[in-house]
Amino acid sequence: MSSVPRPCVCTTVRRASRILARAFDACLESAGLNVTQLAVLRAIQRHPGEPLSRVAQDLCMDRTSLYRAVTPMQRDGWVRVSTGADARSRAAKLTSRGCHVLEAADPTWGRLQTDIVERFGRDKWALLIAELERLAACTELSTSA
Repeated sequence: MSSVPRPCVCTTVRRASRILARAFDACLESAGLNVTQLAVLRAIQRHPGEPLSRVAQDLCMDRTSLYRAVTPMQRDGWVRVSTGADARSRAAKLTSRGCHVLEAADPTWGRLQTDIVERFGRDKWALLIAELERLAACTELSTSA
């Protein structure tokens, strides 16, 4: 008999993440984007003109995954990508079209976000956020040891 705690931490969190992502993707469909695109657009909005490597850090994504996510947004005119401070880096800014996409998505995203938080409980939600941060910190400590 194994002394390893069950169920698997990663599987449990990923399962919840997939369920939530499906719900948010469905609600954002009318705005023409998915929850990953929403997260990337918001991160670029928080870091306008900063290197995409900084945006990737903010999202805990590797740069190549972020670049793959940004490419269709650039093609659709939501994001403008340019050479960063040095020739090797790339920086991104939202275009007016990208800002419009975010504005169009916000009401439907906000309704679902509010509904989930209210049904789950505001206090539990605040606690869950704190606990997930602690869980992530434990993971960082474990992988750096």
